[in-house]
Amino acid sequence: MALLERVSTLVRANLNDLIDKAEHPEKMIKQVILDMQNQLLQVKTQVAIAIADQHLLEKKRKENEDKVAEWMRKAELAVDKRQGDLARAALERTESYRELCDGFAQQLTDQKAQVENLKTALRQLEQKLTEAQAKADLLIAQHRRARAVAKASDAKMAGGNGSSAGAFDRMKRKVAHEEAHSQAKSEIAADNMEDRLAALEKEDKIEQLLVELKAKRGA
Repeated sequence: MALLERVSTLVRANLNDLIDKAEHPEKMIKQVILDMQNQLLQVKTQVAIAIADQHLLEKKRKENEDKVAEWMRKAELAVDKRQGDLARAALERTESYRELCDGFAQQLTDQKAQVENLKTALRQLEQKLTEAQAKADLLIAQHRRARAVAKASDAKMAGGNGSSAGAFDRMKRKVAHEEAHSQAKSEIAADNMEDRLAALEKEDKIEQLLVELKAKRGA
């Protein structure tokens, strides 16, 4: 996720180094703080969205769990009434909802991990912002004193590779790298023969469930 990569770049930033390499340290530190505040707002928004998505996935999983239980009850009723075809159909529906339930459970696990990553990034950025705000005046004052007693070094920095332009270029290159966060969810579709075999396996499973259910219900 690009947002997490940008946050990581800001969190890793060394304020002392940024100010030392900046031609205008006051502008630099103010810009860094402004960037942190903007990213903090974005992270807070993403945390809220991620939590909302997590609640939605939990709701969907629960709904499908209820459907599994509901159709299993219907299958049991059909067995009790000696309605084998209805029992088989109910078991097929039960398995369909069970597969959906498993899918939502996996998505929920991934979403919880994403929420924790965002919360961690939020805490780190808040801490870094507090540090930057607390150190801003002190760092600028230290930098001014250093420049006052080391003008020669200052001139070298302004004209050499340590200039603010170079520092910004390095920061831009770091920010440009996007984190490949989301994992591939889809699978390559099976060919026709595999589909037929899968259908046979599912039908066999349904038949086995029906036999077990009939035995359980004394039918």
